[in-house]
Amino acid sequence: QLQLVESGGGLVQPGGSLKLSCLASGSTFNYYSIGWFRQAPGKEREGVSCINLRGESTNYIESVDGRVAISRDNAKNTVYLELNSLKPEDTAIYYCAAVRGTPMWCQAYEYDYWGQGTQVTVSS
Repeated sequence: QLQLVESGGGLVQPGGSLKLSCLASGSTFNYYSIGWFRQAPGKEREGVSCINLRGESTNYIESVDGRVAISRDNAKNTVYLELNSLKPEDTAIYYCAAVRGTPMWCQAYEYDYWGQGTQVTVSS
């Protein structure tokens, strides 16, 4: 059973940056694709960026394209999400999720294991 723990969220001013981490344990990390999703109050969970087990990445939401970077360090069982030029509309709980193999899309229904989330608040 794979467990995921997110960290790195917090309060940041508009235009600032954050680097989120997703630490995995309990299974062979290299077998899993990892996605970052977010959910704002009153909104559906949406895919932000995903990286498959080969290290190929996808930015799913157009609104974050060019402002996020996803990477994975298999030696550390960790996936990172760098958020840059943050906007108030980026405020949400950010979750990482995992699925064994390579999903077709970067959509929540494809992912089986979820972390508890980390809050990102963008405000002056």
